[in-house]
Amino acid sequence: IRGGGEFGRKWKLDGKLRKKRNTFQDFIACSEHLVDIGLTDSEHLTICGGSAGGLLMGSVMNMRPDLYQAVIADVPFVDVVNTMMDASIPLTCGEWDEWGNPLTMEDYWYIKSYSPYNNISTVQYPNVLLEGGLNDSRVKYWEPAKFCAKLREIKRQNQHLYDQNKKDNTILLKTNMGAGHGGSSGRYARIKETAFEYAFLLHHLNLLDVPNANLKVDVKESE
Repeated sequence: IRGGGEFGRKWKLDGKLRKKRNTFQDFIACSEHLVDIGLTDSEHLTICGGSAGGLLMGSVMNMRPDLYQAVIADVPFVDVVNTMMDASIPLTCGEWDEWGNPLTMEDYWYIKSYSPYNNISTVQYPNVLLEGGLNDSRVKYWEPAKFCAKLREIKRQNQHLYDQNKKDNTILLKTNMGAGHGGSSGRYARIKETAFEYAFLLHHLNLLDVPNANLKVDVKESE
């Protein structure tokens, strides 16, 4: 997807500043392609991203909520307008070259057009897991918290508009009270975080109760 450096400098520039929406549209196109060729469908397609990748998650689920079964956004950069206007945050000024400076009128309106927090609507969202870190100095813990609160409030107000034949979606916030931007430190703490994410996905894919011969343990009684 444009914005990365995999295919050269132009490819990267075509996914930043006032071309940032290309990144989200490319991701959606890739997702649609997976469905079109029969590898998955909207009932089984799940996505995950962290930090700026969390912005990607928030934007694409605003644009195409029907395309995904579940979304995990880890320390997600979802309140782009407010964060990029606060020069006291360590990365803000240095990131103006990437996102633009919302203190200027043109950049403000462009950033607001895709900022996840500013574009939550009355659509029926997929299952969402938002993860934050209390000590995160890059993406403050209140970004996923605000995003979660607004998603839940919009859902509460507009429940009557949704397809009642669809299973009710989960909007879950998990804040690590002892971690920063990189999550828990330590080998086993990191594994536990990953296991939590897998459990969330397996639950919403209805795979927790599926028999798995590889997990079966035969216990033989001693003679």
